[in-house]
Amino acid sequence: MPFCFMLLPCLHKNLIEAGCDEAGRGCLVGAVFASAVILPPDFECEEMNDSKQLTEKQRDTLRPLIEKAALAWAVGIASSEEIDKINILNASILAMHRALDLLNIRPQHLLIDGNRFKRYKDIPHTTIVKGDGKYLSIAAASVLAKTHRDEYMLRLHEEFPQYDWENNKGYPTRKHRKSIAEAGTTPYHRMTFRLLPNTSKVDIFDS
Repeated sequence: MPFCFMLLPCLHKNLIEAGCDEAGRGCLVGAVFASAVILPPDFECEEMNDSKQLTEKQRDTLRPLIEKAALAWAVGIASSEEIDKINILNASILAMHRALDLLNIRPQHLLIDGNRFKRYKDIPHTTIVKGDGKYLSIAAASVLAKTHRDEYMLRLHEEFPQYDWENNKGYPTRKHRKSIAEAGTTPYHRMTFRLLPNTSKVDIFDS
């Protein structure tokens, strides 16, 4: 694993902080997942980083370490139907709130990856752009959200193998969009998303 010395343990060392992050915002299909993680003050992990900077094997190795070491952790989701109804930003925040609802320790402060959030109960929060590459608890949340969502996409892949979700995890790869064009959509696709953009404005991510 690559070493990362830049991640900070906390923003407020005298408060119980929960880091929050999501996974799956840019996908064409499936629920968006979010995680909330409270780490112990003495937690150290040089291998921790933004989940997007880690390989699948590295994320899978870190996940049980995080889940064992964390004082509390939880995962929340918002379905594709909810995404279509309230939009992906609001659904991502809803998934974060649901993860926070499941924590067995009440945090005193929230560290949120990104620049948008809706206040959760009476708990103050700080939004941090690219926070998953700056704070340990947010990075840990990003790993849990990503690995739990990937497991979910593998289950959906068994139901609809032609879309290659085993490999693309629902992101708009060429094969995924080609399968949509040939076989149509599934009940899991986000119908408010641009599933088949015009060829003059193709937005494709290679897996």
